[in-house]
Amino acid sequence: MDSTESDALLTRLRRIEGQVRGITRMLESGRTCEDVVTQLMAVRSSIDTVGAVVLDRHLETCIDGKSPGEQVDALRGAMRLWWRWAPSTGGTGADPTTSGASSPLPVAE
Repeated sequence: MDSTESDALLTRLRRIEGQVRGITRMLESGRTCEDVVTQLMAVRSSIDTVGAVVLDRHLETCIDGKSPGEQVDALRGAMRLWWRWAPSTGGTGADPTTSGASSPLPVAE
């Protein structure tokens, strides 16, 4: 990842930090649940975006120069990592070697 991309990610992460501090202030001041949840969803979306960019950069480095079979394995591994933590799948850090909520992909044997 070049320095421009790193700088952009760091800027995004600092913005997320500020959003989280803002949510803390919202809770302390008694803001409505709807307002707080809206901001929480904005933070989640921002984190997902950063994660997607980092995963994309990882894919560039983990599949380059490998055989087609190794590329497929590397892609599946990256997708399992992503799905392991995806909130929409119910993944909350489940064992990455299992299928189901942690990943819609089959487990390599």
